[in-house]
Amino acid sequence: MDLETKVKKMGLGHEQGFGAPCLKCKDKCEGFELHFWRKICRNCKCGQEEHDILTSNEEDRKVGKLFEDTKYTTLIAKLKNDGIPMYKRNVMILTNPVPAKKNISINTVTYEWAPPVQNQTLARQYMQMLPKEKQPVAGSEGAQYRKKQLAKQLPAHDQDPSKCHELSPSEVKQMEQFVKKYKNEALGVGDVKLPGEVETSAAGKSKVKNGDRGTSAAVGAMEDKPPDQKSSQYSCYCCKQNMKEGDPAVYAERAGYDKLWHPACFVCCTCSELLVDMIYFWKNGNLYCGRHYCDSEKPRCAGCDELIFSNEYTQAEGQNWHLKHFCCFDCDCVLAGEIYVMVKDNPVCKPCYVKNHAATCQGCHNAIDPEVQRVAYNNFNWHATQECFLCSCCSKCLIGQKFMPVEGMVFCSVECKKKMMS
Repeated sequence: MDLETKVKKMGLGHEQGFGAPCLKCKDKCEGFELHFWRKICRNCKCGQEEHDILTSNEEDRKVGKLFEDTKYTTLIAKLKNDGIPMYKRNVMILTNPVPAKKNISINTVTYEWAPPVQNQTLARQYMQMLPKEKQPVAGSEGAQYRKKQLAKQLPAHDQDPSKCHELSPSEVKQMEQFVKKYKNEALGVGDVKLPGEVETSAAGKSKVKNGDRGTSAAVGAMEDKPPDQKSSQYSCYCCKQNMKEGDPAVYAERAGYDKLWHPACFVCCTCSELLVDMIYFWKNGNLYCGRHYCDSEKPRCAGCDELIFSNEYTQAEGQNWHLKHFCCFDCDCVLAGEIYVMVKDNPVCKPCYVKNHAATCQGCHNAIDPEVQRVAYNNFNWHATQECFLCSCCSKCLIGQKFMPVEGMVFCSVECKKKMMS
C-alpha cells in the first residue's frame, strides 16, 4: 500500500463523526475529532460513544460482521453492491389512537430495536418490562442508551483487525483465530418466549437427544410441581425471583433451556448493563457483553482500548499497555523510563502535569512539582518550605506547627487572625 492510499484510508476513519457535539461536555468540546490511535476525541478526551454521531449504518455493519459465519446469519443481509453483511434490526412501530376534542389522532411510537418475534404483543410486553430510560424509543434517552451500549459492549476493534492500529501479520492471524473461536463457542442472541414455551422447547430438544425416554431433569422438576404452584414454578437465573407464566422471559441457547431471565435481568455479569439487542457471550455459567467477555480472555491496552495479541506488553498501575502506547495522556510522548503522574487513571508526563494539572502554591503562586513535598488543606496547597507555608499575618513558618485556616490563608494564632481579619 503506497503512502497516499494509506493516508486516504486513515482519513476515512478519522472523518467519521467529525465535528459532532459531545453529549457529556456540551459547549466545552469544540466538536468530535478522533485521536490517531486512542479511540477518543482529541478535543475533550471523551469516547466516540459520548458524541452525537449518527452511526446507525456503521453500527449495523459492525453487528452484521459479528454475525457473519455464525448460526445467526438470518439476522443479516448482504448488500448487492459490496457484499458487506448488514444487521437486519427488527424495528417496531406501534400506533395508538388518542381521543381528541373533535376527532381521533394517531400516536406513533417507534422502537429502534425490538425482539425479532412474530407475536408483537409479546415484543410490546418485553419492552414494558425494561426500565423506561432503557427502552429504545426513537429520539429518547433509551435510544441514546442503546447506541452508547452498542459502541461500548461491541467495539469494532474487538472483531475486525482492520479497525486496529498497526497490527503485525502474526497479530492479525491470532485475532482472526480468537474471533472465530468466540463465534463458535460463546456468542449468542437471546430469545423471547413465554416460560411455558421455553419448557416445551426444552422437552422437544431433550426428546431429540434421548429418544422418547423423557425430558431433562430440570424440566421434569418443573412439571412435577402441583397445580397451585404453577405461577411460581419458574425463577430468574439472575435475581432468583419468581417469573409469571404470562410474562415474557429471555432464554439463551448456550446456557440451556432450564435457565430463564427477566427482560431487565438479562445483563452482563461484569458491568451489569442490559445486553444490547440481547447479544451475549456465555462463559462458565455467566452472561457477558462482548467487551467484558474479551477482557476475560485477553489483556486490553489501556491506551488504545484494543486487545493485546503481542507477547510483549507492559503492566503499570494495575493496567495493561502495548509498549508503544504507554504514553502521556496529554502529549502522547512515550513514558518508558520517564517520571509520570496518574491523573484520573491516565499517566501524564512530568512537564504536562506541571503545566496542566499541578496544584498551585498559595504562598508563591507557582505550580507544585509532583516530586516535592507539599501541605494540603481542603482545596488549598502550599510548598512544604519555610518560604511558602507561613502565617498570612506575621510570616512565621508553620511547618510542624498548629495553624488556623481561613479560606486560602493560614494563621499561627488567634491574635494574627484577628489582626488580619480586622
